[in-house]
Amino acid sequence: MTSFLFPTLADVKAACGRIAPYIRHTPLVPAIALKQPISGCPNLWLKLDCLQVTGSFKARGAVNTLKSLSEAELQRGIITASGGNHGLAVAYAGGLAQVPATIYLGRNVPAAKAERLRQWGAQVVFEGNDWDDANRAAMAIAHAQGLTYIHPFNDPRVIAGQGTLALEILTDLPQVDTLLVAIGGGGLISGISLAAKAIKPGIRIVGIEPVGAPTLKTSVEAGQIVELEATPTLANTLAPRRTEALNLEIIRRCVDSFVLVSDEAMAEACRWLWFELGVAAELSGGAAIAALMTGQYQPRPGEVVCALICGTGTAGLDG
Repeated sequence: MTSFLFPTLADVKAACGRIAPYIRHTPLVPAIALKQPISGCPNLWLKLDCLQVTGSFKARGAVNTLKSLSEAELQRGIITASGGNHGLAVAYAGGLAQVPATIYLGRNVPAAKAERLRQWGAQVVFEGNDWDDANRAAMAIAHAQGLTYIHPFNDPRVIAGQGTLALEILTDLPQVDTLLVAIGGGGLISGISLAAKAIKPGIRIVGIEPVGAPTLKTSVEAGQIVELEATPTLANTLAPRRTEALNLEIIRRCVDSFVLVSDEAMAEACRWLWFELGVAAELSGGAAIAALMTGQYQPRPGEVVCALICGTGTAGLDG
């Protein structure tokens, strides 16, 4: 791995300035629950990037990448593969740049997300059963047709864009001790962890994965990229079968620990978010809360915890 590919805090700060006109500085709120407080975590804050444009943090990385492309790269048209949220973000960014976007999806992507993509003017192509299948097809078409491919997590510009979340959190809550972050392919936690550790080296970063898709935990423990044979989870945005070398190296250096949560626990966390706080989250958005509710992550006394609510849902109940 070369230092040229490894994003830095300076890259994240540059991304913050680049994307500021097009994304929201989302709310960071205390998790005040009236009926069912989360036991053992009185100092819990929620970073509501489910209120981000397009409904997830993905707009940060997509816009940073689009605004970093040359005019020639833009005019060729853009293409990507997505579990849904990255595709929506690329479609949004493509609309800003007024260039056509083609989004490849696996068949495990909810139909509602595919329809939203079409409504936003993207060309939608279904290929294979999951993101990994769709991604191989998208990369092949990008090569054959000369389109500009935007990877959802294996791109320094995407990672830097996602890292702007850490800048917002540490500006609004400088006393935070621990960040709980859901993991799919690793782009989000790569950006957040490298930026947060650069600003506050003692901060703790905990990655949350589905029981059925322990993609990064498996690869970190093995010391190399491991491609899972299958990722049986309803949280399709957290279900790539493999990560990439750039993400694995950042996560190996910057993430302190991993916990696994079940689909049922994520669904219960989404119900809690909706009932207690009126926050509508998809399964991935409930992952950090699920880690606390199940005791998979147990804060120390007095620990200030920030859980990232990364993606929106329908009344907090869908995936």
